[in-house]
Amino acid sequence: MKIVLAVVGKMAGGYLSKGIEQYTSRLKHYVPFEIQHIADAKNTKSLTEAQQKDAEGKNILAALDKSDFVVLLDEHGKQFTSMEFARYIEKKMTSVQRRLVFVVGGPYGFSPEVYARASEKISLSTMTFSHEMIRLIFTEQLYRAMTILRGEPYHHE
Repeated sequence: MKIVLAVVGKMAGGYLSKGIEQYTSRLKHYVPFEIQHIADAKNTKSLTEAQQKDAEGKNILAALDKSDFVVLLDEHGKQFTSMEFARYIEKKMTSVQRRLVFVVGGPYGFSPEVYARASEKISLSTMTFSHEMIRLIFTEQLYRAMTILRGEPYHHE
């Protein structure tokens, strides 16, 4: 099984990118992992919120395989402690056949079609973070989950 973080748009670079690269590099020792970049909507100044979500939604759906298990990173999703998230990942590693895809949407969230395609939603926090910060937070939490599952000293109770 491969874990994919599918993200709308590109990173601006800088310190967040360096942190994401660090955790992505560390994750490769535990599980096949990649970040998949999805094109954001074009000409957004001339689009309504709904049109932008629709355009991004089409790009997200085009990037998914039929066999993907899709989890949206969504503010209304289920929340976990780090230990609970580790157990969640452990269960998915035994039940998902090919790709476990976590999706970070655009600035206005997901289109109804993307919600319909998703199997689950999880929330990383009740707080609002930039989409670039979510990428870093997610990769760190996934790395933390892997170290918890291996009994390594990265996570402290």
